Amino acid sequence: MIEHIWNKASIQVKLMVAFFIPISIILIMNVYMYVNVNSMIARIDEVYDNNVKLNELAEQLTVLHGSMKEYLENKGTNALNAYYKADQDYRNCVENIGNSYNGTMAVMQRNILNQSDRYLSVVDETVQAKRGRNVEKYRTGFEEAQIMYADLQNCIYFLNNEQFKVNTDNYYILLSSLRYMEITSIVILIIIGVVNIIALILLTSSMTRPLSELSKAADKVAGGDFNVTIVDPEGEDEIGRVSRAFAGMVDSMQRYISEIRESMLRESRMKESELKMQNRMKEAELKSLQAQINPHFLFNTLNAGAQLAMMENADRTTEFIQNMADFFRYNIKSIDKDVSLSEELELVDKYIYILNVRFDGEIHYNKTIDENLNSIRVPSMILQPIVENAVNYGIRNIEWEGHIDLKTYKVGDMVHISISDNGVGMPKEKIEKILSGDGVAADPEKNDSNGIGLGNVIERIRIFTGREDVMDIRSEGENKGTEFVIKVPMHV
Repeated sequence: MIEHIWNKASIQVKLMVAFFIPISIILIMNVYMYVNVNSMIARIDEVYDNNVKLNELAEQLTVLHGSMKEYLENKGTNALNAYYKADQDYRNCVENIGNSYNGTMAVMQRNILNQSDRYLSVVDETVQAKRGRNVEKYRTGFEEAQIMYADLQNCIYFLNNEQFKVNTDNYYILLSSLRYMEITSIVILIIIGVVNIIALILLTSSMTRPLSELSKAADKVAGGDFNVTIVDPEGEDEIGRVSRAFAGMVDSMQRYISEIRESMLRESRMKESELKMQNRMKEAELKSLQAQINPHFLFNTLNAGAQLAMMENADRTTEFIQNMADFFRYNIKSIDKDVSLSEELELVDKYIYILNVRFDGEIHYNKTIDENLNSIRVPSMILQPIVENAVNYGIRNIEWEGHIDLKTYKVGDMVHISISDNGVGMPKEKIEKILSGDGVAADPEKNDSNGIGLGNVIERIRIFTGREDVMDIRSEGENKGTEFVIKVPMHV
């Protein structure tokens, strides 16, 4: 049941689950650690609470004894008020030491309580005798109070010392427990982190694996190999829908190609056997050309794929297929027609977009355009082949980050279109060969080639403009990049 729900979930939901579950676990663990650490710290603070109370008791006893002596010596109202306040404070401290002692310390605690009661009685009687001017009695009481004060301070000191020893042992036990809990918590967090990383790897691989297979299949199809097998993904998310839509499109193309091949074979058998070998070779060449995909069919199929992806809300796939369809629609135009410069620039944008989908954004493209020049007329399909050449022979497989820059600007009454790369560069001999008319033809081994070579581009611009100086090719040397500059008059 859970697996079925997971397979039907969208990529957004899966990523949210993959994010929130680890965060929630780590948050709960941190809260648990926070509560336990604070609880442990509170217990550590409580360890020395009895020592603090005994210290306060000893200090208040000193204050009480001092206030009594002050009154006996001065017999003033302020001194009497100070005595009564000290007496009450000491009684509060006696009540505050509690009954949390065991064994010998409990005996010492009771002894302190009993001595405190007697001491308070003696001190009170001494003060009353002083107030009644009974000199003999308050002197005797003061001497007795002095002895009891010393004994009481000793008892408090010994109890405090014994309590400190016990508390120190408890403190180290709690401190060890705290350290153990910290180590345990860190280990648990590490385990949670490792488990989360493994879970994320498994989750992302379940999404990237079908995408990788789909990408490989798309590369084969782009190279003309339609004999690809696309495993039907288990999920019902966007990746699954795109994979099934692509598989349906490839299957449709395979059936169409099979029909064309069968038709070609039937036509081949009908040829007369007395034709010469040369005619047979031409016939075979024609059949090979006819075996290629009909551009109109491919354009219509891509449109169907884009509509299917749009209905399934696969926006990125829709955008990719739509750009492919626009690219093929432009290629269907007659190559001898002229177009506006803006149309050529749009074709380059679509071509770069398609390449970046295929190669995961490896093509870094930048353009600086003079919008006032966009309406000038140029031959069709002159920019894309040069950009294609810069990608295939300039920046493909270089060890540094490749860039392609396109600029349009005006020099006098001429429009210059510059296409440059920072790739491997071009030797002088090759530049001269291209410009002389022995240009580089399209490499049939390149899967993404449109079949138009640089020589073809240069020749068509020359015919269109009626000029010979229509292109400059500049390269400063190996690994210094190459720049192609097309020069077209403002008005042809």
